[in-house]
Amino acid sequence: MMKHNRRITKFSGAALAFLGTLCLPYILNLKGNSLAISNSWFSVFVWAALWFLTSKAADGREKRDRRTRTAAVLLGGAFSLSLAFGVSLERAENVDFGDGMMWFSAAVWAAIFSLWIGKGWELLEGRADLSGNLMGLGKTPEESAKRAGEWMLRIRKLPEKWESLSAGKRKLVLFFFLLLCWLPVFLAVYPGFFVYDAQDEFIQVQTRNFTTHHPLPHVLLLGGVISAVNKLCGSYNAGIAAYTLFQMFLMAGVFTCMVSYMEKRGIRLWARAATAVYFGFFPVIVMFTLCSAKDGIFTGALLLLLIALDEMARERKDFFAGWKKPLFFCASAWAMMCFRHNGAYAFLALVPLLFFVMKGCRAKLLVCLGGIFAAYFLVSAGLARILSAEDSENQEMLTVPIQQLARVYKYDKESLGGEELEALYEILPEDALSRYVPKVSDGVKIGFRNDVFAADPAKYGKLWLETGIKHPFTYWNAWLMTSYGFWYPDTVIDVYRGNSVFTFTYEDSSFFGYEVEQPGTRESKIPWLNEWYRRMSLEIAQQRVPLVSMLFSPGFLFWIFAFMAGYAFYRKDYGRLLPFAMIFLLWLTVVLGPTYLPRYVLILWFALPWAMIRPMPKA
Repeated sequence: MMKHNRRITKFSGAALAFLGTLCLPYILNLKGNSLAISNSWFSVFVWAALWFLTSKAADGREKRDRRTRTAAVLLGGAFSLSLAFGVSLERAENVDFGDGMMWFSAAVWAAIFSLWIGKGWELLEGRADLSGNLMGLGKTPEESAKRAGEWMLRIRKLPEKWESLSAGKRKLVLFFFLLLCWLPVFLAVYPGFFVYDAQDEFIQVQTRNFTTHHPLPHVLLLGGVISAVNKLCGSYNAGIAAYTLFQMFLMAGVFTCMVSYMEKRGIRLWARAATAVYFGFFPVIVMFTLCSAKDGIFTGALLLLLIALDEMARERKDFFAGWKKPLFFCASAWAMMCFRHNGAYAFLALVPLLFFVMKGCRAKLLVCLGGIFAAYFLVSAGLARILSAEDSENQEMLTVPIQQLARVYKYDKESLGGEELEALYEILPEDALSRYVPKVSDGVKIGFRNDVFAADPAKYGKLWLETGIKHPFTYWNAWLMTSYGFWYPDTVIDVYRGNSVFTFTYEDSSFFGYEVEQPGTRESKIPWLNEWYRRMSLEIAQQRVPLVSMLFSPGFLFWIFAFMAGYAFYRKDYGRLLPFAMIFLLWLTVVLGPTYLPRYVLILWFALPWAMIRPMPKA
């Protein structure tokens, strides 16, 4: 009977592998050339590989409980749909929801991915049980050295010397190591990356004409430092450099905290060393450490908040035993909220989950949350009032509805009646609607008439709703086109293609802004390194390298975090889901934004080492 079942399993595995190969063109962007798979020797190799992997993943699936199978199916189905939708969007800037073959392919690959995901969690669990953490290390230094091999024994004196230093000295060495890693890049791109709304924020301080479009704490910090140094030195470049150096020191402190927390949670020295090298050299980390945009400080504060949430979930009542840890939690949450508006929305949405998880200490949690939100509103409202900041913009919150109406206007204008067009023109003039491009809403939303909308929001809300009822799939595609880079791994970030800025015109990549906006100018001290960063920012250089390209993909990293969150669920490690929930809630706020750029989900790079931390004990 057992042999009979194994034969059926092998046959079903071969059949599933064949269907997966058949459906591969629908989840792999082959630019419409399906013959590249179907009429090729390569299809035999793909089928054999799928059969082998699927059969291995199916082994022991009957032992998986219902909740594990359900979680794997849900995650596998979501990933499969993201690939199917992403391929359609890349090919035609449109998902054909009536394409039966697309749905069939998504279902086939959902089955394959769910098997792989379930097996992946089992393998991680086995490794965690064996080693005590996700890095596959021993429970003792002796066991680690034995498993690592003889070469570890030859360099054993180095770890001993490092561990012999006091905790304070180790932190100091790491802090200055990171600064030294970043220094050559700082000199290469001197005075730093002054980009992404930098000029607008600086002008607000220079003219004393403030708005709440950008967080005022960052506006005052950026503009204040540049203005003060310029008055002292007579150089805007010196001011930009001073701000860049300030942020470098700040981020070095944040990353030092991250590595120290890894040590506290039992991560071995080699993994912490690899993390320090990652923070010191990985281009995305370096780019935004040296970038004047608010994203760097915001994400640094968010990373500290993740550490606080992780420790809170582990220690529960003990977390509030002293004052230092609650203060760290409050300060990091407050800073995160102050430096990006969507950070406040995401944290507010996290509050119910916090109360659910933190049973037994809700009163103390309530005090902390009350203090956080009181301080946030005091600073936000207080600065807005003191600076007489204008607060009349709605287009950032309405960017998806604006883009949806503009897409209907572009592709189905004739379906709009005279009254509907008249109402549409009242909030979006024809010249704004004519600037519609699928991947970014900036060109349309800049023409949005806030005063007209504010006078009668119900009227225009009704226009949006009635238009959406008539064009539901157009609305879906409008939203998918501005967000799919956050969930489709194979996306090339080129949303600004053709846009001219101060010093260049975007071409095949918009991965990073790179330039120095006025009043600054680039004065590179190391031209070859400056050119290297220019190519990574504005060309598809890293996308040409297999595997490496995925390290630069927001969509790929999102699914890595989704997989690890699923692993926490698999282990019934529900407390560890708190930091994952914060990341996911923030992700939800940006998929409702104007476009997809790495800067909006920078936490996916900053928090990668956090995933290596020792899992909590099973529930």
